[in-house]
Amino acid sequence: MRRRVVVTGIGWVNPLGWGIDAVWKRLLAGESGVGMITRFDASNFPTRIAAEIHGWDVSDVGEDPADWAHQGLHTRFAVGAGKKAVADSGIGDGLGDPTRFGVYTGSGEGQQDFHRFTEMMVAALEETTLNVTKFTKKGLEILHPVCELEQEPNMPAAHLASLFNAQGPNVNCLTACAASSQAVGEAVEIIRRGDADLMLAGGTHTMIHPFGVTGFNLLTALSTNNANPQGASRPFDRNRDGFVLGEGAAMVVLEELERARGRGAKIYGEIVGYGSTADAFRITDAHPEGRGAISCIKLALADAGLDPEAIDYINAHGTSTGVNDKVETLAIKQVFGARAYQIPVSSTKSMMGHLIAAAGATELIICLLAIRDNVVPPTTNYETPDPDCDLDYVPNVSRAHACNNVLTNSFGFGGQNITLIVQRFQG
Repeated sequence: MRRRVVVTGIGWVNPLGWGIDAVWKRLLAGESGVGMITRFDASNFPTRIAAEIHGWDVSDVGEDPADWAHQGLHTRFAVGAGKKAVADSGIGDGLGDPTRFGVYTGSGEGQQDFHRFTEMMVAALEETTLNVTKFTKKGLEILHPVCELEQEPNMPAAHLASLFNAQGPNVNCLTACAASSQAVGEAVEIIRRGDADLMLAGGTHTMIHPFGVTGFNLLTALSTNNANPQGASRPFDRNRDGFVLGEGAAMVVLEELERARGRGAKIYGEIVGYGSTADAFRITDAHPEGRGAISCIKLALADAGLDPEAIDYINAHGTSTGVNDKVETLAIKQVFGARAYQIPVSSTKSMMGHLIAAAGATELIICLLAIRDNVVPPTTNYETPDPDCDLDYVPNVSRAHACNNVLTNSFGFGGQNITLIVQRFQG
């Protein structure tokens, strides 16, 4: 029999806060973390809104901000979420053999220094050409070597390993919006096959910077509802016009069941299902028949050994884009048949925006809390039904609901699809 994997610690830093129960309370109340962009001057952008994190730094988890001055926001968010998850797990000094403790992250790229880049461009422009020699020379003069290193997406995983002396498997994947869900799923597989006993897994990202907003605006993926920031993210609503960028990190401690039992650990739930597929269709669009999403959900159900009737709640990817919401709804109906209309489906991106690489792990924690409290969070800003999106999206108000088996979807650009199923721990 394969080894069982449970979640024994959770931690996050996101636009709604950084305390588990404080953020959960805000989600259940339908509160929003979306506002005007303050990170840079976005006055000339089509999108001027985002879900930013305000008022947090690494001192919250006992770190000296000066020690992290050259690390990107994504690394600092990861340190916050990681230290919170490890503290919550209670493993403390009982980490055991460090070679049996690994880290798996779904982390995005690091900070981008636009001002330095502009200086390099100004120094190198000659009428209508770019002098590469001058560009390089200026870069060598003004760029900071540590800051350049910190742009690499594997750096949060490296820092987390150093913080906790985790000498086991250390991996980062960047499969767009599915990244941190994939990190969790792959970390589960590492423990199942016996290559580690303990894994810190999750993701971290911020794309609230000029390049990030520009790129998504060019793809027409972002909402331009600047007049109503808190109402801009409206998954499954007929008047949705794109997603809202968020930022943050979420980490979970995954532990082999007998190890967790042996130390009397608190167990949030058991990861029983993991599915991973690719649409192999188009980089920016899901297959219109939902083939990748359908097969992904089916794989997770088969991995969990569960019939579709066993799923009590679905935390949707639910980005608030026209294509994603329509295709995800179609996929759910194809897999669950008539019962799809009886399963509560909600998207918490309506309140905290889309955390991109960090979204999946954040939403996994939400699923664990739904199981703990038998309540499901709402999809806020749901006002006008869409004929193509006709499921029960838990509109605007959270709902008491028995949750024993919960499914969460993460679908990313590039056609990446991940489904995780978490189950109430049953001994």
